[in-house]
Amino acid sequence: MTVYLLKPARSPAAIPGSIALLAVLALLAGCGTQKNGGKRGASGPPQVGYVIVQPTSVPITTELAGRTTAFQSSEVRPQVSGIIRHRFFTEGSLVRKGQPLYQIDPSLYRAATNQAEANLASAAANAEATRIKAERYKPLADIQAVAKQDYTDAAAQARQAAAAVAQNRAALETAKINLRYTTVPAPITGRIGRSLFTEGALVTASQTDPLTTIQRLDPIYVDVQQSSADLLKLRRALASGGTAPATAAVSLKLEDGSDYGYTGTVEFAEVVVDQSTGTVTLRARFPNPQGLLMPGMFVRATFAQSIDNSAFLVPQSAVSRDPQGNATVLLVGPGDKAVQREITATRTLGANWVVTAGLHPGDKVITQGTGKAKPNQAIKPVPASAPQDIKGKTGRSSDQTKG
Repeated sequence: MTVYLLKPARSPAAIPGSIALLAVLALLAGCGTQKNGGKRGASGPPQVGYVIVQPTSVPITTELAGRTTAFQSSEVRPQVSGIIRHRFFTEGSLVRKGQPLYQIDPSLYRAATNQAEANLASAAANAEATRIKAERYKPLADIQAVAKQDYTDAAAQARQAAAAVAQNRAALETAKINLRYTTVPAPITGRIGRSLFTEGALVTASQTDPLTTIQRLDPIYVDVQQSSADLLKLRRALASGGTAPATAAVSLKLEDGSDYGYTGTVEFAEVVVDQSTGTVTLRARFPNPQGLLMPGMFVRATFAQSIDNSAFLVPQSAVSRDPQGNATVLLVGPGDKAVQREITATRTLGANWVVTAGLHPGDKVITQGTGKAKPNQAIKPVPASAPQDIKGKTGRSSDQTKG
C-alpha cells in the first residue's frame, strides 16, 4: 500500500489529525491483504462421500401387456331335442355344479323309458321260458328220448333270449339317460351369463348355439405375450450361467393405472411361437375373490423371469448423464482424485440404478458431494455414512470478525 503524506497547509495543529487518519487507512489495508492473500483465504480439496459397491443378486423384471381369461369356461348345450319348459336360474348369478338350469319337455322321453321297461320285461319272460325248456331237453337228449338237434335248438333259443334281455336292458338305460338329459344341469361352478333361449324355444341336440355360458372367475388367468427374441435371449443367458431362473410373484396394473391388490404366479409358457405376431404366450394365475377381474380385461403384468447375480446397485444420486445420454459415475481414484467412468444402467430398482457393466467389485462410487467434485480433481473422500464437514453461518461470521 502506498501512503501519501500531505503537507499541512494552514497550521501545525492539523498534523496530529492527519497522522491518525493515515493510521486507520493502513490498518484497513493490512486486513484486506491478510484476508485475500493469507492462509485463511486458501480452500482445501472438497470433501465427498462414497460407497463401496459389490456385485449382488438382482431380479430381472419384465413388464408385458396381457388379457384376463376365465379359469374355467363351459358352454351349456342340450343333449336331447325338445321344447324348453322352465328356466331355473337368474342371469348373472353364481351357480353350482349339478344345479338344474333348464327343463326340456320330458313327455316323449318318459314314454320311451316306459316302453323300454316293457320290452325288457317281455324279453326276460321269454328268456326264462327258453331257459327252462333247454334244461328239460338236456336229460331227455342224454337218454335219446328226444333228438339231440331238438336240444341244440332249445339251448340256442335260450341263449338268444338272454341276449335279447341284455339288448333291452341297454335300451332302457339309454332311455333313462335321455330322460335325465331333459333336465340340463350346470357342468361347473361359476358365474352364469345371459340365456340365449327362452321358455317355449325349441332346442336340438345338434345345435351350434349354446343355451348359456358359465365361467369360473376365482381364480383367474392372465395371458401375456412375450416376443420370441426376448425369450431366446433369456434362455441363452440362463444357459451361459450369468443368470438364474426366478420364481417371483407376478403383480398387475389395471386399465385405470391402479395396482391389483393380489399377486399371482406364472403357470406355464407355450412351446409354440405365434407366426402372425412372433410372440409366445405366458399364463399367470391370480386369486379373484371379489370378482374385480373379468374376462377380456386389459392389464399389464410385471414379474421376474431371472436373477442377475453379477449386477451392482448404485444410488440414483451418484449417476449422471453426459451430453450423449451415457450414464457416468465419479469414483475415488488413485491419489484421492475423482475419476469419471461410463457405466451401463438401463433400469432402476427402488432408489438404485441397476448397473450391469462399467464397475468392478470394491470400486468406491461417490454418492455425496458430486456437485463439488470434478474429474481428475483432488478430493477428500470419506464414507457416505460419515458426517459432512460443512461450514455454517457461525464459522463465516467468526472469519469476518477476525478479519
